[in-house]
Amino acid sequence: MTEQLSLTVDGLTIPQLGFGTWMLEPADARRMVAEALRIGYRHIDTAWIYKNEAAVGDGIRDAIDAGHVAREDIWLTTKIWVAHFEHDALLRQAEESAASLGFTPDLLLLHWPKLKPSFAETIGALNEAKDKGLTRSIGLSNFPSKEWKQIQALSPAHLVTNQVEHHPYLSIDALKAAAAELGSTITAWSPLAQGSIADDPVITDIAKAHGKSNGQVTLRWLIQNGVIAIPRTTKVERAAESFDIWDFTLTDEEMSRITALARPDGRLGDWLDKDFTWDQD
Repeated sequence: MTEQLSLTVDGLTIPQLGFGTWMLEPADARRMVAEALRIGYRHIDTAWIYKNEAAVGDGIRDAIDAGHVAREDIWLTTKIWVAHFEHDALLRQAEESAASLGFTPDLLLLHWPKLKPSFAETIGALNEAKDKGLTRSIGLSNFPSKEWKQIQALSPAHLVTNQVEHHPYLSIDALKAAAAELGSTITAWSPLAQGSIADDPVITDIAKAHGKSNGQVTLRWLIQNGVIAIPRTTKVERAAESFDIWDFTLTDEEMSRITALARPDGRLGDWLDKDFTWDQD
């Protein structure tokens, strides 16, 4: 298998390039997870609210049964939905997710921040889920840096990542600074800006210089910035293309040119509750 890069947090190794399953119907999720693992991906991301956890688990089993991968070599992430943030409901969903997947997830995230129930109740329950063996590690998704620090201060266990929207058009400097301060990581969803990078002239120019696609250059930019990325597709050839980023390196000048593409209106998906405010980078 192609050698790929990973990040280590608390002795846990997280492959930097993962395969996302947001909005994948169960049949596509099963098919694409199995294909992704065959291609070489070793990081799979899903969530309870995606309604495809069982299919993701089936795809993992298909890949294992075909001899493409061993379970211990896969990093599997799922997420607790906001309607399940009360103590008992969170533990029930953690149990349900593990049962649906057929595997204990390596990482269990809180999907979006909510003021009620209290952060203390929710993170306490998430820690309990970890203590009960319902996940190997815990983290967050879509938390601004202020709330990330608040939650970490309440959590006995280290929060190993914060999964947020990030791509060349959306700067997340404050979140990156928080990750560094907390000894954690950033995971980027919509890393290809939902396809917007395909026609970007700056990225196109850099891609031509390397004989690569715009998507490959964008993913390489994220990886070289120390970010975890989880692109999603229903096409096997696109998944294979996205994985083929380990044989080239962007120069410092190329990295800077891509970073300079960030703009104030770059956010594509904003479902943050009005109780919270995104970092202004």
